[in-house]
Amino acid sequence: MPPPRCRRCPLPAALRRPRTAEPLCRRCFLLAFEDEAHRALTARNPGETLAVAASGGKDSTVLAHLLRRLERRHAYGYRLALLSVDEGIAGYREAALGAVRRGRGDLPLLVVSHRQLFGWSVDEVAARLGDGSRCTFCGVFRRQALEKGARLLGVDWIVTGHNADDIAETVLMNFLRGDVARLRRAATEAGGATPPVAPWPAVPRCKPLRHAYEKEIVLYAYFEGLDYVSTECVYAPHAYRGYARALLKDLEATRASTVAALGHSGRRLAVAAEVATKTLGACGRCGFAASQPLCKACVLLASLERGLPRLGLGKRALEVAGGTGGYWDGAGGAGGYGGGGAWWPA
Repeated sequence: MPPPRCRRCPLPAALRRPRTAEPLCRRCFLLAFEDEAHRALTARNPGETLAVAASGGKDSTVLAHLLRRLERRHAYGYRLALLSVDEGIAGYREAALGAVRRGRGDLPLLVVSHRQLFGWSVDEVAARLGDGSRCTFCGVFRRQALEKGARLLGVDWIVTGHNADDIAETVLMNFLRGDVARLRRAATEAGGATPPVAPWPAVPRCKPLRHAYEKEIVLYAYFEGLDYVSTECVYAPHAYRGYARALLKDLEATRASTVAALGHSGRRLAVAAEVATKTLGACGRCGFAASQPLCKACVLLASLERGLPRLGLGKRALEVAGGTGGYWDGAGGAGGYGGGGAWWPA
C-alpha cells in the first residue's frame, strides 16, 4: 500500500504528526514546526538580547538551532547567547556541556556552576541526602543559577526549551499535589512567558517550543542531524516528575490530545480569589523571589551548611535558616547580582 500524500503538498508523506496525525512530508513538517515556533516567539516580543538555556539535550539544542534559522529568515534583530548550568553531576553533565560546545557555532557561551555560585554540587548534596530530595535542591539552585547567569550576560530574556510535554507534566504534578499556589503561577507560565515580579526584577522567560510535542522535537532533531545528548540524568529516576511523566505517557497512548489538553487547562486555569495563595516578594538575604522572608535557595543553603539538609525541605525550614542574617555568597561572589551587566563576548 503506497504511503499517504502530504496534506500540504503533492509529495508522499514521511510521517504523521504525533499531535494531529496529519500526514506530512519531511519539508512540510520542518516548515510547520518552524512556523509554530516563530508565532510563539513573536507573540511575546522578547526584547533584543536572548540567552538560550542550553543543557545539551534535544530541546535546548533544537531551540538554539531554530532561533538561529528564524533570525536569518525573519531578521528579528535578536542577539543570541548560550547559557549553561553545570550542576556538578559526574559522568552526565560533562558530556552534555560537550554537546553544547560542539554545536554553539559563533554564539557566545557562558557556563555557571552550582559549585561556584552556591558552594555545593549536586553530587555533594546527594551524598548528604541519598534519596530523591536532591532533585529539589538541584531544581531550586538551577533556576537561580540561570537568573544569575542572565544578569551577568545582561540579556532581556531567558529562552528555555520547555515543550508541551514538560508543561503538561507540571500541570499534572501540581494537580496531584494539590498545590494551588503553583497551579496559579503555572497558569501564567504555561502561556509561554514569566513576567517580571516586583520588587524582584527577574529576567523574564520565554518558551517558544511550548506547543511542540516531545516526539516532534525528536523528529526535528533527527531530520536536521543535530548533535545532542540523550542520556538521562543519573538522579532522574528518583524524581517525582518521573511518575507524572509515566502517567502522562499512558494517557497519551489512549488519547494523543492529552498533552495539549493539559497544557490548555494550565493556561486557562482560574484559581478562586478566596483561596489563600502566597505573594512573591524579595528574599531578605539575596534579593531573589521569595514568598517568605527567605527564598528557597537560601533556606536550602543554610540547611546544608548546618548539616541538616532534610529539614530544609520541611515546615521548619525557616528555623533551620535562622532568620534573615547575612547571605552566604560562596565562591562566585555576592548572592544577588545587580540588574546591570554587559553583553558576554564570544
